[in-house]
Amino acid sequence: MSWYAYIIECKDGKLYTGITNNLERRIRDHNSGNGCRFTKYRAPVELLYSENCLTRQEALRREAQIKQLERVEKLALIETK
Repeated sequence: MSWYAYIIECKDGKLYTGITNNLERRIRDHNSGNGCRFTKYRAPVELLYSENCLTRQEALRREAQIKQLERVEKLALIETK
């Protein structure tokens, strides 16, 4: 099973980073208000970046790395894909 680290942009322009093993379902959850507290009132969201990871642990590690980045660094990462 593949895991993904991803970045979405909310309607207010804020970026959210998370992980999932089903990217389409997770984005659908965020847009329906069932994704997480952060995106609940910020929908709709748009997927800007995703990175395939082999394991959940690898995805969690990558999520933590991405969350440490400044906004400008996250936007630069998005531009690389």
